[in-house]
Amino acid sequence: MVFNSIPYLVFLPLMVLVFYLTPHRFRWIPLLAGSCLFYMWFVPKYILILLITIIIDYSAGILMERYSDQPKRKKAFFVTSITSTLLVLFIFKYLGFINDNVVWLCQSLGLDVRTSVKIILPIGLSFHTFQSMSYVIEVYRGNQRAERHFGYYALYVMFFPQLVTGPIERPGNLLRQLHEEKQFSADHLTRGLRLILFGFFIKMVVADNLGVYVDQVYADPQAYNSWSVWLAMVFYSFQIYGDFFGYSTIALGSALLMGFSISDNFRTPYLSKNIAEFWHRWHISLSTWFRDYVYIPMGGSRVKFGRWAWNILVVFVLSGIWHGANWTFLLWGLAHGVLHIIEKVLRRNERPTTHWLVEGLRTVKTFLLVTLFWVFFRATDFGNMKDVFQAAVSQFGEGKSLEVDPKLWGFLGLFVLSDLLLYNKRFDSWCQGKPAIVRWGIYVVLVFCTIAFSCVENFPFIYFQF
Repeated sequence: MVFNSIPYLVFLPLMVLVFYLTPHRFRWIPLLAGSCLFYMWFVPKYILILLITIIIDYSAGILMERYSDQPKRKKAFFVTSITSTLLVLFIFKYLGFINDNVVWLCQSLGLDVRTSVKIILPIGLSFHTFQSMSYVIEVYRGNQRAERHFGYYALYVMFFPQLVTGPIERPGNLLRQLHEEKQFSADHLTRGLRLILFGFFIKMVVADNLGVYVDQVYADPQAYNSWSVWLAMVFYSFQIYGDFFGYSTIALGSALLMGFSISDNFRTPYLSKNIAEFWHRWHISLSTWFRDYVYIPMGGSRVKFGRWAWNILVVFVLSGIWHGANWTFLLWGLAHGVLHIIEKVLRRNERPTTHWLVEGLRTVKTFLLVTLFWVFFRATDFGNMKDVFQAAVSQFGEGKSLEVDPKLWGFLGLFVLSDLLLYNKRFDSWCQGKPAIVRWGIYVVLVFCTIAFSCVENFPFIYFQF
């Protein structure tokens, strides 16, 4: 089930109603059942994969706690859990990619190898596997008590607002809240609806309409002039931001309707002054996951510069691979890592300044570099990536022009304005202090635009593929 669909608009209010009508001690039952229905709306049989990993990680948590005084046995259960989770991720997400590359290598050496692996990736696999791994790691470290109630643990992994595209929650936040009794709150209802409405607007009106033009150019970049290719590159920066930010905002609002506070995943990332700040503001739940479970255990920044640079490259390459089984994703992660290191070196000799012009130029610089790197992310393969970059620099006087609907500039302008106004704030909190006439004016504009100008192509959420 997707957020921007009629079934979800029916499912969500029914879920909220049943949740509050059910006594606290039994609320996990309709929540878990609803989450199962939500997930099975895509490919029903893949819920069995989730069930297997849930059973393994649930059991591992209890066994690690039971044998906490026997380090070897505790570690054996930990390794078994992590290995099984990563094995599932490897089989469904990376096995086909590795097979294709092995076949290519063999054929380039003159060997007649024609094996093929075709496996459909379960939706949201990378998200809920990382969420379950965070539970196992925290229990192993002694920071989290093992959950004895199977239903609550299963709900922690499968909580429907953030099940398929995050944010990646930690047990200290979500699992704790699942045990708390939630009282109906008009404030939660109002703020949740605000977030959902804003999420619909930036996904369905901004991101999806931008996607029409991005797809046109990336399908045949050589047919367009350089100005149009650059425009499509910028459009994609806002498309992927609006798409993923839109999903995360709807997820925040959906959870808040039932009193649950899940993590913010974005904080105006395109207003960042450097790439390090960008990753503190973009996909926050993933970047902090890699920070806590990969970067810091490797030594973090408490090591010599060379080792620190290596740690950064490893984290960013892993982040790229996490996004997809394609060399272009690896290159995207590597590019971010290299830029992070270069900026770190340059900042050593940088004179501190808060002048608005300098800060503005740094923001523009970061946005342009991130936009260039998004080409690696969006391109279907190296050939497509090469065509985009080639067309961007060599076709200023030839090729078609991208004909953009004038209304799109208005939608994009509203989105950019909202980012400027919401710097370090969240839409629901920002609205809270405004006069009623201003709030309702905003609501009317968002509702009207969402109903009247939603893209008819109804693009799937980009991060569903991860």
